[in-house]
Amino acid sequence: MNDTACTKISWLGTLAILLGLPSLVWASEGAAPHLDLTNSAVGYLAVGIFVLAYALVMAEEFTHLRKSKPVILASGIIWVLVAMAYPGSDPHAVEQAVRHNILEYAELMLFLLVAMTYINAMEERMVFESLRSWLVRKGFSYRQLFWITGTLAFFISPVADNLTTALLMCAVVLAVGSDNPRFVSLSCINIVVAANAGGAFSPFGDITTLMVWQKGIVDFFTFFLLFVPSVVNYVIPAAIMHFAVPQVSPAPSNEVVEMKRGAPIIMLLFFFTICTAVSFHNFLHLPPMLGMMTGLAYLKFFGFYLKKTHNRYAEPGTWSEEKSKQSVGDVVPFDVFQNVARAEWDTLLFFYGVVLCVGGLGFLGYLALAAQVMYIDWGPTFANVTVGLLSAIVDNIPVMFAVITMNPDMSQGQWLLVTLTAGVGGSLLSIGSAAGVALMGQARGKYTFFSHLKWTPAIALGYAASILVHMWINSNLF
Repeated sequence: MNDTACTKISWLGTLAILLGLPSLVWASEGAAPHLDLTNSAVGYLAVGIFVLAYALVMAEEFTHLRKSKPVILASGIIWVLVAMAYPGSDPHAVEQAVRHNILEYAELMLFLLVAMTYINAMEERMVFESLRSWLVRKGFSYRQLFWITGTLAFFISPVADNLTTALLMCAVVLAVGSDNPRFVSLSCINIVVAANAGGAFSPFGDITTLMVWQKGIVDFFTFFLLFVPSVVNYVIPAAIMHFAVPQVSPAPSNEVVEMKRGAPIIMLLFFFTICTAVSFHNFLHLPPMLGMMTGLAYLKFFGFYLKKTHNRYAEPGTWSEEKSKQSVGDVVPFDVFQNVARAEWDTLLFFYGVVLCVGGLGFLGYLALAAQVMYIDWGPTFANVTVGLLSAIVDNIPVMFAVITMNPDMSQGQWLLVTLTAGVGGSLLSIGSAAGVALMGQARGKYTFFSHLKWTPAIALGYAASILVHMWINSNLF
């Protein structure tokens, strides 16, 4: 998911520049008009609180203060300020606005919780480790591994989040090329670009695409019109970097990692869960979250089966302990609630804080102001391309949520454009996405901010080409 806030600059820096512009009373479609408080003391204080909270988010790497804490506190304070400033003639207006934001967050949070639980279950069943060991054993050359890891990252990230995908592929790269820093650096850049590009054409690939789909702005299958632009975004910088990858082969490894019992069934259940969510939304017009939660029940029942049948593999004389570890992998009973507990709760709670903060600032009128400047004065194409550039330095979650909350009057082609740019724009810098930040830690000293920056022109070429390809092949949607 292009969805980390580490080391990023608050998007409100842009809004702060706009504070001196004439104020507007503007509300998104379906929202009741409310007072414009952008030039009030309350408005300035709310902006300052969010800027301070986001500054603490950016400093997480140094302070070790989890990013969810400051934004949750800021969201509460901002809405208190809103409630105190709003006139008493309509005491329920603020309450209704808060409930609306909480409902939007709850749908996304439950959807993501199920997806994270399935990913954790597959990780616990050694699915990803088994894939990693298989790739290491095959004895591919560095250039082959460069393309294999990038291609796998591109096709895995539409289902799994880009962070998990990038960490898995980076583990392969480090396992076979730890003694070749140049190969590791180039492969990490390639993986980051591929993971972000792969997530852009799938409703499940990134939180930003998920928000657009769940909001009903773009249909499920319409997202796949971004497949070719996403391929272009990945292939162009990869093809340029290809010639810099060493033309040697690493020493093969004999490491074997077997998947645990039930792993293939869990992968199949995850596929059925995705199908359930899509069917609920497309055919029954129910929230996709309801389909995902129904799919969680599939995993729970299968987990119950694994737990009940665990002892038959652990009985003395049936399987040796070593055989159990290698072939069955069922030494510890499967517990679905452990996988629920291992979800990225800091990320989920950070998302809560962001949604409530942005919602509060939108209620004060700042999103209306930004919408006027970006989508009316600048025009939607320039605005949407700028959103992608901002996502390289600003977390794309608040940026995309702000765009959705603005709800500018745009064609399907423009909504797909902003979905594409917000998803792949984070590849321009190593700090622009969760994948890049994580890999700088995993491959410390080999993949750095400046090693990525060296190839930013090639990545920017892919970024520009993907936009042009989208506007060409999907011109009928504009």
